[in-house]
Amino acid sequence: MAGTINQKAVQKREAREVRQIFKPLREVWMNVGIERIDTHGGRIVKALLDSGATKMFMSRNLAKKRRYKLIKLNQLIQVRNIDGTSNSGDAITYKVEVNMFYKGHVERVRMDICELGKTNIILGIL
Repeated sequence: MAGTINQKAVQKREAREVRQIFKPLREVWMNVGIERIDTHGGRIVKALLDSGATKMFMSRNLAKKRRYKLIKLNQLIQVRNIDGTSNSGDAITYKVEVNMFYKGHVERVRMDICELGKTNIILGIL
């Protein structure tokens, strides 16, 4: 009987450890470098990797603060939040092009400008 109790305790502990190891990630953040195309001035920013987003986004606040060259879109893009409600920042009307750096890789990317709250950059899965 003592062997059965110890075996059950070990199984419970192992199950708890497995749950902790495979606990789903709620958010994935990464530090990326972004560089202005015109001045080549760059900085490291914290970006949210979002598998549900189909594009890359930069917050209006960051674009304004760092004086990125805004490029007007030919057609506005309506934005919906994950819950289906309209985004508080209305439609996307501008984009920026930046060089993005991550672990030795550099790529010129387009980021749509919109209201992101406290988040500076969202990296969608393209």
